[in-house]
Amino acid sequence: MASSLKSQRSLFIKEKAKELGFMSCGISQAGFLEEEAPRLEQWIKESRHGKMSYMERNFDKRLDPTLLVPGAKSVVSLSFNYFPSEEQKEGVPKISKYAYGEDYHFVVKDRLFELLNSIRAEIGEVDGRCFVDSAPVLDKAWAMKSGIGWLGKHSNILSKGAGSFFFLAELI
Repeated sequence: MASSLKSQRSLFIKEKAKELGFMSCGISQAGFLEEEAPRLEQWIKESRHGKMSYMERNFDKRLDPTLLVPGAKSVVSLSFNYFPSEEQKEGVPKISKYAYGEDYHFVVKDRLFELLNSIRAEIGEVDGRCFVDSAPVLDKAWAMKSGIGWLGKHSNILSKGAGSFFFLAELI
């Protein structure tokens, strides 16, 4: 594909993502996460995943999105702000900021589907799947690879001007 066509498509995707309320959008080539493989293997070997036994499953799929979505060419990484505009009321049980309001899985996934449909309308037939904590995808690795953030000391992805108050999602 010509470089300018690829750039135009990337720009379209990023602009559409912004229209849909995503904070940032980065695109990287789908493929095996070679640098992550030994770290993930060691992390599991040391039982750092605690009782989250699902982390032991689908090792290969965690490292290679083309096994999740055969024929995948790109991983579109997105961030979605969850910092609430209002503070919690005094005297009520405190809950995490990300848990205010509607379940983020539905909110973000609906927008991902809208983005995928917009891509199809603009580019043509494009296969893809949307992910928000719903599959063995290494969100943080893809976020860093796409340039939407970096790993902080607290092991969360940070973004300049936004901190870490955002969800990560992927369109593969």
